[in-house]
Amino acid sequence: MRIPIQLFRRKPAPQVASQQRGEDELGLGVPWTPQEGAPRVPRRSTDVLERARGVKVSAAHQSIYKAAGLLLEYPSEELIESLPLVRAALEESCAREAGPVRELSAVIEHLESVPLEQAQSEYVETFDMRRRCCLHLTYYAFGDTRRRGMALLDIKQTYQACGAQLDESELPDHLCVLLDFAACVDGPVGRTLLLDHRPGLELLRISLQDRGSVYAHVIAAVSATLPNLDGSDKDAVRRLIATGPPDEEVGMEAYVSSSHVATGVRS
Repeated sequence: MRIPIQLFRRKPAPQVASQQRGEDELGLGVPWTPQEGAPRVPRRSTDVLERARGVKVSAAHQSIYKAAGLLLEYPSEELIESLPLVRAALEESCAREAGPVRELSAVIEHLESVPLEQAQSEYVETFDMRRRCCLHLTYYAFGDTRRRGMALLDIKQTYQACGAQLDESELPDHLCVLLDFAACVDGPVGRTLLLDHRPGLELLRISLQDRGSVYAHVIAAVSATLPNLDGSDKDAVRRLIATGPPDEEVGMEAYVSSSHVATGVRS
């Protein structure tokens, strides 16, 4: 489900998922029901789809999600070569989003200014070696527990209900995957999922900022598209800062048994 770099400047395809949810021409919406042959959707996934009704995501915010998802990828020669294209696309489609564009431009400038080997080393040191700098959002809420396995399955089937299929090498809670989904498949559902994992996203931003990582700018750009943290989310962030992700119980059986090969999990 990753966005090919060469497709970055294409406008997102029409949101078939919105039609599947049965929204009327006035945008008021009607109760969503699965189409014949659609995947079985667990209760919590259905809840995400229902809560996404009426949510608006601007084209500028979708472009920000596209760029953020690309910039959070492991640095490659292809990514570095595409950075001028990413910059131009942001300037073209996000003229009124000066703050997020400034944040993302800082990352682009950094990646253009350092050797590829250094960028790759920094990436691994940041995201593969730190519990509090994990790009898998369910990890912040559940750690590597059985409850996390169920949360992963829930997100995966939410994607499927919107017509998106994951590659077997991808986990559905990876931030790049979620940003790709919000950018090109279903903005309202993607935004709702981001809000569901807002405490983890905020801890990631704080952890990256404390480490002086340039990637803190990417998370800041994404956060700028979301409402301010409310009281319950603030409390959840405080708990995460104090204790970190849960680690009392290990088990991803629920997700692995769903016939998805859970490889490449960062923790």
